[in-house]
Amino acid sequence: MADLTIKVGDLNFTARWEPEAPRTVEAVRRLLPMRAQLIHCRWSGEGTWIPLDDLQTGVGYENHTSHPAPGELLIYTGDLSVGEILFPYGACSFSSKLGQLAGNHFASIEADDGWRDRLREVGRRVLWDGAQEIEIREAG
Repeated sequence: MADLTIKVGDLNFTARWEPEAPRTVEAVRRLLPMRAQLIHCRWSGEGTWIPLDDLQTGVGYENHTSHPAPGELLIYTGDLSVGEILFPYGACSFSSKLGQLAGNHFASIEADDGWRDRLREVGRRVLWDGAQEIEIREAG
């Protein structure tokens, strides 16, 4: 059973919390439910992100990576760059104008029929149509 539901326009996903990031999961849970604008990454490749401005979670690095796979959600809490949730849809090397960053991998999109196609469609819409509404909620 899914831990999260994610809607980007009419595209729906479910996701599971990452057990290797318990402190980060608790910090993200405090932000939910979340409604925001999903915009395209300027520096990271095939990824989209939710700006979180000066968010400070106090978690530090936990289950962190600079190279998430498509559908691996990261949170970055703004030590060098603005805070954000990264939502990669393809090849991604997490970075900013200051250089490479690492974010905490806190959840992963669940594989179901068509999830990769829907994820690529998120990227296409954000890149060519502009910012998209995103909603992230705990399931159940």
